[in-house]
Amino acid sequence: MIEIFRPKIKIAISGAAETGHCSTKAMEVAMQLGEELVQHDCIVVTGATTGAPYWVAKAAKQANGIVVGLSPAISEKEHLKKYHLPIDYHDLIIYTGAGYAGRNLLLTRAADAVIVICGRIGTLNEFTIAFEENKITGVLEGSGGISDMLPEIIKKADRGPGNVIFDSNPKNLVEELIEMILKEKEE
Repeated sequence: MIEIFRPKIKIAISGAAETGHCSTKAMEVAMQLGEELVQHDCIVVTGATTGAPYWVAKAAKQANGIVVGLSPAISEKEHLKKYHLPIDYHDLIIYTGAGYAGRNLLLTRAADAVIVICGRIGTLNEFTIAFEENKITGVLEGSGGISDMLPEIIKKADRGPGNVIFDSNPKNLVEELIEMILKEKEE
């Protein structure tokens, strides 16, 4: 019998690089999220940045997962010196040279789904890209920042609910997202 290779599910993490405005439990749930993604055999894709995405990457690597970063920089040197971003806890960093806005577009398109945790304006940018492209998106409720504002933003945008789910439990959120991704792939 011939075994058919199926690529792993890729989940992009969209979240606050600067976490002073995140909830007090944001780091804890981000770490849980990284562990859950690995337990469900997903590849974690980040913006190769600090804060919430970094915490998810760290937990995923500590659980022996695969983490890919997309940097706004053109090289490792620029990533470190100009953007002051980390390189640890990633198996691979792709230096896009596209700045933050271009990186955000590539990040959302590189994944099967996006998870939003906490966040500020860059996270909102990634969310709106995913929303406009009807990308499956999970929002970790209660993590603070822009993620807690998204229900109201979606309502006021008057464009329907999109392909967005909300949950405060990382395990439930990951399982719901995977179910949606697999259903979408079957169609």
